[in-house]
Amino acid sequence: MVLEQVAFDIESTGFDVDDEVTAVGFAVPMGVRVLVQTGGRDVSGIESAVESAVSETLVRVSTHGSEQELLVAVSEFVAERFRDGDVLLVAYNGERWNGGFDLPFLRTRHAKRELAWPFVDVPYADVMPLVTDRFNTTVDGDENSDLVTAYDVLCDGSHGEIDPFADSKEAVTAFEDGRFAELVLHNVADVLRTRALGRVAERYCSKSEFKVKSLTPTRSM
Repeated sequence: MVLEQVAFDIESTGFDVDDEVTAVGFAVPMGVRVLVQTGGRDVSGIESAVESAVSETLVRVSTHGSEQELLVAVSEFVAERFRDGDVLLVAYNGERWNGGFDLPFLRTRHAKRELAWPFVDVPYADVMPLVTDRFNTTVDGDENSDLVTAYDVLCDGSHGEIDPFADSKEAVTAFEDGRFAELVLHNVADVLRTRALGRVAERYCSKSEFKVKSLTPTRSM
């Protein structure tokens, strides 16, 4: 049985332990679900702005006033969408044996806020090792392992048209400036890139190469 891949990606205010999660996106078969925190600011027009920029993919956006509310909403979404399905959560450099960003960052933020871990009984695989170890991504003599370049090399590159940023660091200033539609569009582009790379890996790599792991903690709260 092949598990249904659900790609995810997060945005944050930085990399320090006290920085916050600003957006969490999931690419599901019907489209993309993005949860974004606003820091209590006005977000009028965000859905129409995103819809006008993304014509071929259904994007559903929900806004939350704080990081606490965002993380609680993510838990509710995961419980509703993942628990009864044969789902494989995938990310690009989300968590590898020697590194990764998204999952370690989420663990710290949940621990800081004393919230239960949402990914119980959810299997996970990282797409980055599959791309770097099982595909040639060398361009002009340089091996490229970042998400954008790997996607452009192995896929059609079309999702890059959605992304308003040339560098993912711009997502930090977008949140600071209240440019939430741009933040969401960047997140949508990244989860779609991750999903596309995951599907390429499915077509050309064996199941054993996915290195599936459990995200279930040893003890629940």
